Amino acid sequence: MSARLQIESLSKSYSGPKGRIDVVNEVSLTINAGEFVAVQGPSGCGKTTLLLAAGALLQPTRGRVLLNGQDPYELSSGQRAQFRALNIGFVFQQFHLVPYLDVLDNILASTLALKRNGNEHGRALELVEQFGLTNRLRHIPAALSTGERQRVALARALLNNPKLLLADEPTGNLDEENGQVVMRCLADFARAGAAVLLVTHEPRAGDHASRVVKMDGGKLR
Repeated sequence: MSARLQIESLSKSYSGPKGRIDVVNEVSLTINAGEFVAVQGPSGCGKTTLLLAAGALLQPTRGRVLLNGQDPYELSSGQRAQFRALNIGFVFQQFHLVPYLDVLDNILASTLALKRNGNEHGRALELVEQFGLTNRLRHIPAALSTGERQRVALARALLNNPKLLLADEPTGNLDEENGQVVMRCLADFARAGAAVLLVTHEPRAGDHASRVVKMDGGKLR
């Protein structure tokens, strides 16, 4: 696993009733393999927009994103979906689990854009055990605690051994104990050779990061 994320002079703007709104403004950031970078800032400062652009989910207005030299926005939409599934894992505050799928199938959902090679089921069961979810294997999200739902989301993000892991306020709905579990997992994954980007408004969430960057008004400070 080796990764290098380069965000180069990235801007994202929208047209509003009073003119252009610059949500992210000329942001440049590089994250190398083994780095866990936390971008901290208040709500509305552009953190989530930056993360979505870095994850090949939101086309920048200007600038570019490179993951190991590849600009995903140069790919077709189908190719970009495969690129994300192969290279990027996402962890969100709201989990985004499929409500009618059980724990195992929610984890396996991250392989839908890929050709399965037969190893996914075993890898998923390993993650189930790692995150203490063995006795919840056939439970749907509504039957899980908040901490368990976030652990399922983490397992789903890690299933394909992504090169880049992106986390948007992953501890926002968690108590202190479960929040620490998530942060240790992100730090461990970076130490294993991935690039990890966390965006958060919580000051303590950067305690496990190797580097903390401040963001305000769409710019890194």
